[in-house]
Formats: sequence, C-alpha cells, structure tokens
Amino acid sequence: MNAPHPMPANRRIAHLDMDAFYASVELLRYPELRGLPVVIGGSHRRPAPGASGREQHARLRDYAGRGVVTTATYAAREFGVHSAMGLMQAARLCPQAVLLPVDFDEYRRYSRLFKAVIAELAPVVEDRGVDEVYIDFGAAAGGQEQGGRALALTIQGAIYERTGLTCSIGVAPNKLIAKMASEFQKPNGISIVYESDLAERIWPLPCRRIHGIGPRMSERLEQLGIGSIGELARCERDWLVQQFGRSNGSWMYEAAWGWDDRPVVTESEPVSMSRETTFERDMHAVRDREELRERFTTLCEQLAADLQRHGYVGKTIGVKLRYDNFQRQGRRAGAQRCGGAHGGAGAAGGAVAVLAAVLTAVLAAGRGGPNRLDAHLAAH
Repeated sequence: MNAPHPMPANRRIAHLDMDAFYASVELLRYPELRGLPVVIGGSHRRPAPGASGREQHARLRDYAGRGVVTTATYAAREFGVHSAMGLMQAARLCPQAVLLPVDFDEYRRYSRLFKAVIAELAPVVEDRGVDEVYIDFGAAAGGQEQGGRALALTIQGAIYERTGLTCSIGVAPNKLIAKMASEFQKPNGISIVYESDLAERIWPLPCRRIHGIGPRMSERLEQLGIGSIGELARCERDWLVQQFGRSNGSWMYEAAWGWDDRPVVTESEPVSMSRETTFERDMHAVRDREELRERFTTLCEQLAADLQRHGYVGKTIGVKLRYDNFQRQGRRAGAQRCGGAHGGAGAAGGAVAVLAAVLTAVLAAGRGGPNRLDAHLAAH
C-alpha cells in the first residue's frame, strides 16, 4: 500500500481540547464536588442555600423532565453517562450523581481566559468552539522541540496556572491526526504523533475516530466489513467512491492514510448564529401560550445581542420546533420581510414576528407543545 500524499515531516499542528470543560468550570465553583459524579444539564436555576448556609445540590435521581445532559465529569462518565443523553436515562445509570444547571456565561468567560493564554504563546490559533482550538506549532517559538511536546507542556501549565483547568493536547503533522491524538491520553494528557506512527497508532482505531465519520457512515462501513482505519486504508479509492460517492469516497481514502492539508485558519466568518432551549416539561400550545411567547422573545433578544456583539446582520431568520414525538416543524423568512435587515435590534423584532407566525401555525394545527426549540438567525 502506498500513501496517496506524503505528510510534511516538519509540519506540527496541535489540537487542544479542554477536559470536561463545563463540568470542570463548575468544580471550580463547587470544589467539594471533586471526585464525585456530576452531571450538567437541565434548567438554569442555581442550587439553593440549605439550613447550614451551604448550597444544597440536586440529585439526578430526583430529576423529572425532558432535559438532556450537556456534559458530565469523568466520574459520571464511568457509569455510561455522556453528552446529549436524556437526563432521565442518565438518572437510571447514575442516580447518585449531582445535577447542576448550565451557566453558559461563565463557560464563555473561561473560554476567553484560556484562549488568551494560548495567544500569548502561539500566534496562529484557530478557534473551533468554546472548548477547543487548533494551533500551528510551526509558527510558535519552540514549537518543533521534542515534536511539539515542550510547547504543549508550556501551554498546559500556563492554562492551569491562569484558570485552574486542565486540557489535553495532540500534536501531529496535520489537523486530522492532531484531533484524534488529543483523545489518546485524556484527561490532562499530551500525545505526540509522527508520520511514521500511522500504522501503529492510527490504523488500529475504529473508523468513527476520524472526525467526519458519524454513526451512520460508521454503521455502513461495518456492514461492508470495515471496522478499523487500517482496514479502510486497504480499500481501493475507486471502490470507496462507488460505495460512498466521489467526494466522500475520496475523502475517506485520504483520511485513512492520514492526509490532510487544511491550514490553521485564524479568522473565519460564521454562516449562522443560533440560540436554543429545551423545556423542562411538555408545553401545550394553548395552555402555555404566554410562557411560550416569553421564552421565544427571550431567545430572540439573546440572539440579537450575539449579533450586535459580533457586528453581524442577519439576512434570514428561522425557527425550528421539535415535539415530544420527535417530529419537527420549521419556518424561515428573510429579514427584510420581518423588518430586521439593518441590525441586531431590528433582527430581534423581525425574529419575534417570525416566531409569532410559527406559534400561530402551531395553535392552528392544534398540536401539543414542543419540548425543544431552536431559534436560528443566519448571517450571510
């Protein structure tokens, strides 16, 4: 077997992933919970003080509702709890876990803190979300030493000193392998991967470890008798194209060989921005009409503030509702039609108009209320 493209020997890209980020931020607030199974999710209510003055934390066994797990500590993950799992299911797996509400404002604050630390040590950083970044170690002082381990240790230590949080870092010839490597030694680990490590360290992994191969594609590969990345690499490119199409087939072949020439991009424009919420109980379109309107309006105001803070204008406003039977309903309209073409505040008013139209449609249909709302405002 011959690689489709050689990997640059001197290219060192790092993927940094904060360890159980939301949960770790909460443990800074509640250090007495360290080592315990803790689940983050559900409502936005903070724990109430008890008779002793200390906050009384809810237990997962007492939860009733339709919320989902946002994240969990590693102690809770040992029981099978994971992100996006329903809280009721998580309660069956780990009833003794402490349940804490989400606090996105605090998570975003710590996100800015750890990224500021990285920027002081490495000039080329690609923001990939609230808790992860790519770093071009080739553009940073000392980034090539020990294959990148020296700089990774420096960044790890600086982040912990400034924030009290740990992170895991993978350093490799490209972004594809670096992202896989950052998972090798979690939490608080550093993994250095070279081109020569492909067969020994990457090929034994399941195909789903390739970022971009989801559950459906992974299932299809298993049906074809392909379970590991190495087995995928042994497939002919033309055969993969026949099975998955020209674009996906070619990409899968090159990914299995560890080839990825994407640069670390320091600036990019988002295609869309959105806000969403999950209701703690079933909401009825008629009986809970006023509460629904209030929740819709709050989401619109939050979304408008996001747009204004980043200096964006939305052209399209869309709303998605998901019901308790998992059916979805959506509406989309141009901001001009809604009177929100010239800024965040106008966009909020336009979004409220669209949301009102959707709510009217829901009422007319006589449906039971949604248990999930995704209010989406796209900026192009």
